[in-house]
Amino acid sequence: MPSSRHISPDLAALLARTGLKPLRLGGRELLPIVQGGMGVGVSAQRLAGAVAAEGGMGTISSVDLRRHHPDLMAATRGCEDRADAKAHIDAANLEALDREIAGARERAQGRGLVALNVMRAVGEYAASVKRGLAAGVDAIVVGAGLPLDLPDLAQDHPKALLIPILSDARGVQLVVKKWERKRRLPDAIVIEHPRLAGGHLGASRIADLGDPRFDFDQVLPACRAFFRQAGLERDIPLIAAGGVRSFEDIQRLQDLGADAVQLGTPFAVTAECDAHAEFKRVLAEAREEDLVEFTSVAGLPARAVATPWLKTYLKLAPRLQTVAHVRAQCTQAFDCLAQCGLRDGLKDWGQFCIDNQLAAALRGDVRKGLFFRGAGSLPFGNQIRSVRELLERLLTPAALAPA
Repeated sequence: MPSSRHISPDLAALLARTGLKPLRLGGRELLPIVQGGMGVGVSAQRLAGAVAAEGGMGTISSVDLRRHHPDLMAATRGCEDRADAKAHIDAANLEALDREIAGARERAQGRGLVALNVMRAVGEYAASVKRGLAAGVDAIVVGAGLPLDLPDLAQDHPKALLIPILSDARGVQLVVKKWERKRRLPDAIVIEHPRLAGGHLGASRIADLGDPRFDFDQVLPACRAFFRQAGLERDIPLIAAGGVRSFEDIQRLQDLGADAVQLGTPFAVTAECDAHAEFKRVLAEAREEDLVEFTSVAGLPARAVATPWLKTYLKLAPRLQTVAHVRAQCTQAFDCLAQCGLRDGLKDWGQFCIDNQLAAALRGDVRKGLFFRGAGSLPFGNQIRSVRELLERLLTPAALAPA
C-alpha cells in the first residue's frame, strides 16, 4: 500500500481533513497537486525541489537549462559560427539537466516526486528523455505532441514513471492502445484543457480552443469509460490541468474522475520559482483582459501576457508571414524545435525566436520577453507567496481560508 510518509507531516494532516483523495503514484501517496513544467528555465531545481519536498510532484522543464549556469553560458557564448555549435550547446544543456535533477532531488529530501517535462516537439527530445532517466528523475512528462515512442526510449528504466500530456479522450485512447502493444501503460495521464492552460496549447488552431471535446466534464468520464471497456490491467491516474486555482476546483475535478490536478501559473508566482522577480510580477499583475492567444513558432495556439514585445509582434506578424523563408540555420545555432516557423519558413506559424523571447522573460525583461500565463485569477491575487502557502491555500476550502 502507498504510504503518506512522502508528504510533509503538516500537509498530510491537512489533506486528511479535507476529504480530497491523495494521488497514488509510483508506490507513493502524494498531495493531489502537480506542478507543471514551465520553460525556458521557469521551473528548474528550486521550484521542483520545493514542491516535491512538501509532498507534491515537482517538475523541471528540460528546455535550455544552461541559462541557470553561468559557466555553461560562458562556455557557449559566441559559439554560433562554429561548425559544432549545435552539438556544443546541446551538450551544455544536457550537463545542466544533470545538475538540475540532482539539485531538485537533494531539495526534495526523499519526499514527493521529481519529474522532467520534455516537449515532444523539441529536436533533442529523445536525448533529453534518456539523459533525464539516466540522471535518476522519478518521472518523464511529455507534451507538445504524441509521445508514441516514449516506452521505447525508457525501456532500460522500467521503474521510471511515464506520463503523457493529452487534451481529449481520442488522444488518450490512441496513446494507451499504442503503448499496450509495447507492453507498457502510462503511469498517469495529464489532461490539459487548451482554453484554460498557458504556454503552448493542445489544439490545432485558435478557433478550436473552445471545442467542448476538451471540457473536463466530457474528457474525464470518457477516459474512465474507455479504461473500463479496455479491461486495462490497472487503473491509470488522471491529472487535470488548466485553470485550477482553488480547493473547490480540485474537489470538482476529483468528483468528475480526476485523481489530481496540475497547476502552472500559480507556482510561477511563488518565491521559489526559478525565474526573475520581475517575471513573477508580470504574471501576478496580469488580468484576464491582458491575455492574448496567438499562433506560436511551433504552429500551436499559445496564451501569454500582452507585453510590449508581444503587442508589437502581433501587429507585424501578417507582414512577417508574407516574407517567411527557410533559414540556413537556427538563429540560436541549435534546433530547439524540430519544426520552427521562423527557421523553416512556415508562413502560417509564428515568425520569432521563441528561445530568445522566453529567455528574456526568465531574466524579467518586460520589453522583450514572452510571458506565458494560464487563464483565471491567482489564489493570492498579485502577491508573491511561498510554495508551502500556495499548497495550504489549495487544500483549504474558501470558507475557511484567511482573508
